[in-house]
Amino acid sequence: MSEPVLQTTGLARSFRQGEETIHVLRGVNLTIAPGEIVALLGPSGSGKSTLLQAVGLLEGGFEGSIRIAGKEASKLDAHGRTVVRRDSLGFVYQFHHLLPDFNATENVVLPQLVKGEEGDIAALRAADLLTALGLGHRLTHRPSQLSGGEQQRVAVARALANRPALVLADEPTGNLDEHTADIVLGEFLRLVREEGTAALVATHNERLALKMDRLVRLHEGTLT
Repeated sequence: MSEPVLQTTGLARSFRQGEETIHVLRGVNLTIAPGEIVALLGPSGSGKSTLLQAVGLLEGGFEGSIRIAGKEASKLDAHGRTVVRRDSLGFVYQFHHLLPDFNATENVVLPQLVKGEEGDIAALRAADLLTALGLGHRLTHRPSQLSGGEQQRVAVARALANRPALVLADEPTGNLDEHTADIVLGEFLRLVREEGTAALVATHNERLALKMDRLVRLHEGTLT
């Protein structure tokens, strides 16, 4: 049996607010298998983004264990976390966060260069991903020249550029209208499956969540 790409055990996060302690995550146990796409459901304020930040090694202050691609990541120093994020994780946010001065291809090339890929190979990989997402005619367009759906497709290509074991997506279609959201999510799921990558997708949209392999719900810091 393949080792999970993600396994959290007893993951907890709390904050002090005056005299009160607010428990955002209460011992979350979650396992994701290679290639599995999991929808993380929950209303606003349920802790979905906090869970993704923990799994993405984006901030500290968490208790419990986080294993990513077989490596215990929760106790790593800043450099170790950066290496895991670079080599094993991809990120798609509600807002695309593209670099405005770079075109679509360059936005997908950059993370590959950071990892040490050669420029020509990185450009070919970027073009292949963008073309697979229907943007073969927009490779040299900057974000300001792209529609919202096109910008988010570039963000998807960027997340997959380094062939991560796991993609973390936080409301990836939250800024899109319903029709565009359906198209972009469908393309995202298709490409993730073609790449053989696992994904954890936070959403409050149950209709979109039903298109994924498995649903888990976060309610008052507890996963079901």
